[in-house]
Amino acid sequence: MRFLMLAVTLSWLAFLPFKTVRAQTDSIPRDKPDSTLEKEHSATKASIMSLCLPGLGQIYNHKVWKVPIIYAGFGVMAYLIVFNTNYYLDYRCAYIENVNGAKNGNYAYLANRYSATELASAREFYRRNLEISVLVSVLWYALNILDATVDAHLYSFNINRTLSMKIGPSIQVPVASREIGGGIKLSLHF
Repeated sequence: MRFLMLAVTLSWLAFLPFKTVRAQTDSIPRDKPDSTLEKEHSATKASIMSLCLPGLGQIYNHKVWKVPIIYAGFGVMAYLIVFNTNYYLDYRCAYIENVNGAKNGNYAYLANRYSATELASAREFYRRNLEISVLVSVLWYALNILDATVDAHLYSFNINRTLSMKIGPSIQVPVASREIGGGIKLSLHF
């Protein structure tokens, strides 16, 4: 509940006024005055928004289609964390019951079926998977912030129609030898 309150409270960042900067004269007609202002897209703002609530920075960058992907990743990671935690706790308690010699405990179905070394091995397997799941979740969260930051930096990046790249085959005939070589030719036009 506190996380939700914090996210809602900090989402006011999305509604702060933009910084104003002078528009470049290349992008505006000459009949407009030089005092024409345009809104600046802030990468810091997008980063902070994604830090507070995953996906909020992507919404700020007008990349709403990424939000379901972000939350699907968090859903998968939450499932894996819960799954591995449950099995880790089961095998840990079964190992304790097996070592203590309890034959009628809550985990007797595991303690009586496997030896102590097998239970310890299964416990360590699920512990390692739990740790990996938590680590991947943290990396997914960091990737969400990084994506919002990069998208915000590239928000006003303009690609002209004159910018192009062509890849094609190339035959190279060397001067000093008689062998013909093949290759790939990369042509950039801007």
